[in-house]
Amino acid sequence: MTTEFALLRSLNPDERRQVLASCTPRRFKRREVLCHEGDPGDCLHLIKSGLLLIRVATPLGYTATLNMIGPGDSFGELAVLSPDARRTATVEAAENAETLTLSRTQLDVLRAANPGIDRMLTASLVAQIRRLSATVLEALYLPVETRVIRRLANLANIYAGPAPIAEIRLTQDDLASMAGTTRVTANRVLRDLEDRGILTLRRGRIIVTDRPKLAAAAATP
Repeated sequence: MTTEFALLRSLNPDERRQVLASCTPRRFKRREVLCHEGDPGDCLHLIKSGLLLIRVATPLGYTATLNMIGPGDSFGELAVLSPDARRTATVEAAENAETLTLSRTQLDVLRAANPGIDRMLTASLVAQIRRLSATVLEALYLPVETRVIRRLANLANIYAGPAPIAEIRLTQDDLASMAGTTRVTANRVLRDLEDRGILTLRRGRIIVTDRPKLAAAAATP
């Protein structure tokens, strides 16, 4: 099945074909790092398969997991727009993954020939700002329990799509980081969801067995 990339949706079919034809396919094994925080931002990645974790170093020296992205997503758009840009996060493969990469040089050639490429990049950056604003508002105004449940529901969608059961192969530390809280708090929320029959906890895994109930809980402020 052909992956549809959200980044390319605004392009016409010919522009989309040109972008994909200019890309270089790459493969990464589970736990392999695609790029480190602070590396030169020399290319953008379109995710064809697999799941990637976005992580950053905190001022105290810890590693925080910000997000997980999967097929159809992309990263690195901002980095390739500036010659001296650096990666703002470390990207690690949570499982075997394939991406299509587009270098800054290739992107510049495409931008010169196709005005739609600049509109594509602008739309992508606007979407990123909106997502960041929504995340900040959640962190400021939503209870921590709601944030944990919403991150969990999003991960269930990423891992399982429309399937009735989602097996999330992440640690509670990762989930806590994504929700901006501690592992102790995340564990308390998970234990409560387990008592309500929504999920089952296993070592290194969270198995969501009642996704409609989880979605309803995530919709509650």
